[in-house]
Amino acid sequence: MTSSTELTHRYRRYIDVLNRRDWPALGEFVADEVTHNGRPLGLAGYRAMLEQDVRDIPDLRFRIELLVCEPPHLAARLRFQCTPAGRFMGLDVNGRSVDFTENVFYTWRDGRVAEVHSVIDKAAIEAQLR
Repeated sequence: MTSSTELTHRYRRYIDVLNRRDWPALGEFVADEVTHNGRPLGLAGYRAMLEQDVRDIPDLRFRIELLVCEPPHLAARLRFQCTPAGRFMGLDVNGRSVDFTENVFYTWRDGRVAEVHSVIDKAAIEAQLR
C-alpha cells in the first residue's frame, strides 16, 4: 500500500500534468477504466473532458487549497480563478473572471486515479455574476 506521503506527492505531480496540459502523460496517473461522479469515462473520456474544460476556460489552472490523504483515498479543495469564454455550468459567464472552488475525492488503485467524485461551488459563481 502507498503511504500518505507518496500518494500526496503523486497527486501533486498529477496536478502539475493538468496545469502543463501534458495530456500524453495523463495515463501515468489516471486508470484506463476511471469513473467520474459515477459515470464510466475511461482514460480517453476523462482526457476529452479535461481538454474540453481547457477549451471552455483557456486560463484554467488547478491550485490545491486543501489536501487530505488516507490511502487509497485523497480529498482536495481546488481553487480556480479563471475566465470561462462563454457558458460555464449553464451560466452565461462570457469572459468574466470568476473565483470558485471544487471539492474532489479520489480513489487510487495501483498508483492511478480510479474514481473521481467532485462538486463545484456553482453558487459562488452565480453570486459573482449578479
